[in-house]
Amino acid sequence: MAGAGGPVVRLNDGREMPLVGLGTWKSKEGEVKAAVKAAVVGGYRHIDCAAIYKNEHEVGEALAELFAEGSVTREELWVTSKLWNDSHAGQDVPEACAKTLAALQLEYLDLYLIHWPVTGCTGPALAPAIEETWLAMEALQAAGKVKSIGVSNFSAKKLAAMKAYAKVFPAVNQCELHPRWRQDALVGACSDLGTHLTAYSPLGSPDSASMIKHNGASVMAAPEVKAVAADVGRTPAQVLIRWAVQRGTSVVPKSVTPSRIESNFDVLAWELSEQHMATLASIEPQERMLHGQFWCNAAGPYKTLEDLWDGP
Repeated sequence: MAGAGGPVVRLNDGREMPLVGLGTWKSKEGEVKAAVKAAVVGGYRHIDCAAIYKNEHEVGEALAELFAEGSVTREELWVTSKLWNDSHAGQDVPEACAKTLAALQLEYLDLYLIHWPVTGCTGPALAPAIEETWLAMEALQAAGKVKSIGVSNFSAKKLAAMKAYAKVFPAVNQCELHPRWRQDALVGACSDLGTHLTAYSPLGSPDSASMIKHNGASVMAAPEVKAVAADVGRTPAQVLIRWAVQRGTSVVPKSVTPSRIESNFDVLAWELSEQHMATLASIEPQERMLHGQFWCNAAGPYKTLEDLWDGP
């Protein structure tokens, strides 16, 4: 189904989310306001935010101006934000959400995600437990502060474990997904569990490579991606975003450059062939860029990356 913001996906709670959104991670101060305005004027109806990005106040300024100018109504826009690791205690969740709503100048969020299954605790078990955090997320939804709730960076094992206590099962799991980190098993598991996957860093997040020490530039530079782009007369970035959409995920590419914001949205009126998709599915080796090493702690519940991701 398609509307003003392009095709949408129906989530497990019945709500419809636009498949292509604007990511705002690493958008510098003074840049994200213009980026959000350019995106919405250009047709985007999905904006992906997070408290830890430290720029929600600028996104809020952009949204307030867009609403005042009549460019879009609140009801036409899908706004996602995320709960940071230091606010997982049950009593802290509503306060964190309230701060995000105030920064964004909104009365409700369309989607609120637990950003990481991480709290910075020591000891053998995660504390506060995800169950405590999730019950508080469900309460936010019941109070109308958020319309849909979900998670981010959750393995299939961590997501499935929520079946034991979740009255409302996560509508979305937002994870790193691109042809160099396809996560086919996670895609299948989320489908089985009824949780939609959103792809973050679909271009490999090359602008975080030096900060996080990864090889993200290799995603757009992959010979297979370049070959497909040449074959269809599109940019490597457009091929990667189209790949995500055609695979059945939503996708939130980040840019602050108006021409790239426009180009990244121009992925809805054309398709990749089965051969193109097969070529992109053949890229090896597979490599996670946002590896999460920074959450590993010999004294905590995640001593290794295998602990964090429940596998490679």
